[in-house]
Amino acid sequence: MGIKEVRASPASPWQRAYVERMIGSIRRECLDHVVVLDQSHLRRILRSYFDYYHQSRTHLSLKRNSPIPREVEPPS
Repeated sequence: MGIKEVRASPASPWQRAYVERMIGSIRRECLDHVVVLDQSHLRRILRSYFDYYHQSRTHLSLKRNSPIPREVEPPS
C-alpha cells in the first residue's frame, strides 16, 4: 500500500493536524454516542462510520454536499 509510519513528538498535535482532526471527528460524531462492547463491535461501528463518512456525510470542501450526491427533497 505504500504506507509508512511517521513519528511525531509527544504532546505535539500540530505536527499531525490531519490525523488529530480525523480522530476528533470519529470521537465526536461516532464514539461519543455508543457503548463499545468489544473489539469486533468497535470494528463494526467504525466500518459503519467510515461508510457514512465517505458516502453520505456532508463536507465543507464539497460545498456542503456529500461525496455521493443525493436528491434534495423539497419541504412539504
